[in-house]
Amino acid sequence: MDPKKKSSLAVAAVVCMAVLWLSTSVGQNRRSYEIEAQVYTTPEYRTDAARAIDAYERVMQRYMDATERNFMEVIGTAGAIADRLDSIDARLAKLDQRLERIERHLGIVPPPPPIPDPNGPRPQPPVPTPLTVPPVREAR
Repeated sequence: MDPKKKSSLAVAAVVCMAVLWLSTSVGQNRRSYEIEAQVYTTPEYRTDAARAIDAYERVMQRYMDATERNFMEVIGTAGAIADRLDSIDARLAKLDQRLERIERHLGIVPPPPPIPDPNGPRPQPPVPTPLTVPPVREAR
């Protein structure tokens, strides 16, 4: 054999032995092996119906929020209007009392009650109140 072939064969044999020695010597002290599993998943596939439902829910949430804000404004406004009407009613009641005293002082007779319109709605009869039984007293 050619000396070049012999030397290259010897080098190849040494390299193979070194690879075998390194591959067996790395894990000699290990008693257990850890296996790390990597799971690759694809993102969830969303259907058109699911996207439409999500969009509808977002729109409805915005609508409900806007409606709630508007109701709060209406409630605040209605409360202010009710307070204003109460104060006007109180002032009118005071004015009515004043006018009544002035009319009495001057001797002005109040007008008779108006005659009911025969074509108008008939007054409803009063609703009878339910009868109550008085409590029974115990004899002593």
